[in-house]
This record gives sequence, structure tokens and C-alpha cells, in this order.
Amino acid sequence: MGLKTQGYSFLVNNKRILDIGGGPSSMLLKCCDLKCGMVVDPIHYPDWTIDRYAAKNIQVSIDIGENVNQYGWDEVWIYNCMQHTIDPEKIIQNAKRAAPVLRVLEWIDIPAHDGHPHELTEAKLNEWIGGKGTVVELNESGCYGRAYYGVFRT
Repeated sequence: MGLKTQGYSFLVNNKRILDIGGGPSSMLLKCCDLKCGMVVDPIHYPDWTIDRYAAKNIQVSIDIGENVNQYGWDEVWIYNCMQHTIDPEKIIQNAKRAAPVLRVLEWIDIPAHDGHPHELTEAKLNEWIGGKGTVVELNESGCYGRAYYGVFRT
């Protein structure tokens, strides 16, 4: 996703970042210089996860990505999320309105199945995003398969 690291942390230069689909353990928790953040996820996780986010100045919105109606963020992050959604194209359009930078990492070319109603492909993601991502074959640290990623100016 093109993130700079310092040890096990991400450096984001005091940015405001919206994470669509970040769940209970968003990558925003690993940012050491985050101005503020928001995680949008449809699942209501235990209150201690919300408290952990609040301690890092990260708000939680319990909602689906298709309902995101946010503006004024510096970046939107979407990773390992869109196979699980109702309308991944709509989520991308919402993200593009929310911030001038979109960072994406998604698994591709996995046939749809229970819990994953969409087969994401490089062509579909390029079309929806309006840019060309990078495709890699991963085979390390428990991550196996084809992944699509990129940093896009919206």
C-alpha cells in the first residue's frame, strides 16, 4: 500500500485517514503520527475495541462501506474488505469522494463463495478506481494468492 514504516509502525505525517472495513484491529492502530482516523465497519465489536481506538484518536462508525458519506479526509484505506461487501464499486466511489488519496490492497481472482459474494479482478478494480494497480503473487507468512494494490490520486 506504499506506506512508510518505522519499526513496526506506519508513518503517516499527521494525516486524517478513513479506513473502510478496518474491523477490530485497523492498521490505523499502528500509525505513530496519525492526526485522527475513522474506522467504518458493519460489525459491532466489543466496547474495549472502541476504547482502544479512542485512545489513538480514531472514531468508529458501525456501518457498511456503501453508506460512507464522508468528506475532508487526507486518505482512505481499503484492504481485504471488498469481497465481503454488497457493492464494491459503490464503496470505491464513496472513497474517491472522501479523500484525494486512496490506498488499496485486495485479494483478486478468488471465485465468489459464502461470505465472499464478489470475485474481484484487476480489470474491475482498475475500472472502478480509474487507475492501474499492481498485481503480485504472494506466498509468505500465511498470505497466499494474487493481490492487487496501489496508491491512487482521486
